[in-house]
Amino acid sequence: MKKILSALTLAVVFTLATANPAQAEEKMLGTVTKIDLAGASATATLKDTKSGTLVDLLVDDTVTLDKFKDKRIGVGDEIKAKYEKKDGKNHSTFFKKAGGC
Repeated sequence: MKKILSALTLAVVFTLATANPAQAEEKMLGTVTKIDLAGASATATLKDTKSGTLVDLLVDDTVTLDKFKDKRIGVGDEIKAKYEKKDGKNHSTFFKKAGGC
């Protein structure tokens, strides 16, 4: 019985010691209201279709930045986005037109 209890305790301690705090990735569907290009990044403001709130997303992937620059994504487009909150900013992890692109 002691061996089982010791093994169980060791397993619980190991699990708690190695657990990484998960960052919640948030999803949204929204309409682009503003895009501010700034060198190697951009800030895109989306109006959430569910709540109507404005959400600023920091976009730094080159594919999406190229789409901003050549106007394949612009103001008025409906976007599916995922983002993580880091350092007080919403960092985009997924940013695509809802209908494709």
